[in-house]
Amino acid sequence: MKKTLGITLIILCFMASACQLSQEYVSQNDNKPAEIMMRAEVAQAEYEQSIQMVRVKKMVARRSDFIGNARHLPMPTLNTESYIYNADSGFIATANDPLSTFSADVDTASYANIRRFINGGQMPPVGAVRIEEMINYFSYDYPQPQQQPIAMHTALGDCPWEPGHKLVQIGIQAATIDKADLHPANLVFLIDVSGSMASANKLGLLKKSMKMLVAELGERDRLAIVVYAGTERVVLESTSCKNKQTIYTAIDNLRSGGSTNGAGGIQAAYKLAEQGFMPKGNNRIILASDGDFNVGTTSHGELEKLIVEKRETGVFLTVLGFGMGNYHDSSMEVLADKGNGNYAYIDSLLEAKKVLVKEMGGTMYTIAKDVKLQVEFNPSLVAGYRLVGYKNRRLGDEDFNNDVKDAGEMGAGHSVTALYEIIPTGAEKAPAVDPLKYQKTTSTDSHSTELLTVKVRYKEVTGKTSKLLSHVLYNRDDYGTNHDFVFASAVAAFGLKLSESKYAGSISYQEIIDLARRGREVDDNGYRAEFIHLVEKAELMAEQG
Repeated sequence: MKKTLGITLIILCFMASACQLSQEYVSQNDNKPAEIMMRAEVAQAEYEQSIQMVRVKKMVARRSDFIGNARHLPMPTLNTESYIYNADSGFIATANDPLSTFSADVDTASYANIRRFINGGQMPPVGAVRIEEMINYFSYDYPQPQQQPIAMHTALGDCPWEPGHKLVQIGIQAATIDKADLHPANLVFLIDVSGSMASANKLGLLKKSMKMLVAELGERDRLAIVVYAGTERVVLESTSCKNKQTIYTAIDNLRSGGSTNGAGGIQAAYKLAEQGFMPKGNNRIILASDGDFNVGTTSHGELEKLIVEKRETGVFLTVLGFGMGNYHDSSMEVLADKGNGNYAYIDSLLEAKKVLVKEMGGTMYTIAKDVKLQVEFNPSLVAGYRLVGYKNRRLGDEDFNNDVKDAGEMGAGHSVTALYEIIPTGAEKAPAVDPLKYQKTTSTDSHSTELLTVKVRYKEVTGKTSKLLSHVLYNRDDYGTNHDFVFASAVAAFGLKLSESKYAGSISYQEIIDLARRGREVDDNGYRAEFIHLVEKAELMAEQG
């Protein structure tokens, strides 16, 4: 600014001198008008040139400031995360179709991933929201099985997001087994060490998580490590967990770099697991990756075909997701769903401890496989129903009795919870269909108080033939008052809002918070309290737009 002012003053002085000189010259040389005009034009040209120089200097100064400031601006990051969005299913008229069939799901990845987004100040993509995984992230106080490996529990209460509707809770509890009674484990870690895993919250966090698990394993357990990037290789042959230092050293030496040949790694890991197969043991591959497969088999269809072939070996699968920015949830879910496995997302050491230490039995030791549920609703009491979540777990009604049809697995101590929103008969806006001509749709008097019957089929770990359990839920008003029912309904309501579901009704974030506080009850690990804080953060973000 000072330089510009100084230049301007010099130019003005120059112009004043030129004018004075011109006047003197005119008085002395009245007969030379052409020369006078020429000198005036030169002075004007010099003035305009000076002004132009000032403008150029200003532009250069502004450009220098911009470049200097730009050096301190954060570089934009490219987000290539991928999710599969499944549309909501509407209400089904009971008179038209009284049966609902689906596969059990014990995955928890969606909730941990949603938490990562919200704690980072961002609402999650709607495709990342799977309500059943949110609900099943939490444990519930269901009764332990007495004779079978699993047991059923049901409850009925008011639907918090849609007045006039009811909510049915169905809980399946797998038996808890003492650590000393667990079968020995044949574990193969399949680790993505490609360049995309080179960060503290990916490979760095994974290595710490592995060490926590190894510390919990006993001398009868064995562990091997296969890594894959551009190619796959065995970095640790099957090793007894009494040699923990050998395993720790192999973990410490893991390094990342290169492209990602996930298919080659999967094949190598299954081969190693088959070589050390324990007929009465827990044979399992633990795949740890960000899901960014970019070499070899990469499409969902090809990955699905590969993993379906490999599950016939009797080796189960646990999928652990890591990282952000390029996280491919869609690929990871395919592998877990089709590979007789479960799927968790690890966003911190606390989550690793929950999945691999506190819930090790449920994560690592399958006690019931191909778990399928089928619910028959009484059309005289239920006009319509809708399964909340489980969008990609639906099965055909005929699949329930088909023992060849694959379904979900349950580990020791695991629970599976499902919620149905139902419309009582006689309620307004009940789904309507034309009366059926060839089927009787009213219940007999002997079943007039039965709201529904839920059946479960499952196989024992080495079994080929399924076993059947059945349970009746009666239409009573004294259900739905326990804290587990209330809390599960709060989690479901939050999922409906995050997924922008048209069935979320008018429930507010504050109402969800109040509901969750009522259902918090015993919360030794603080997971329910953390959920409440998560809803509070989402409410603040929603208010700020």
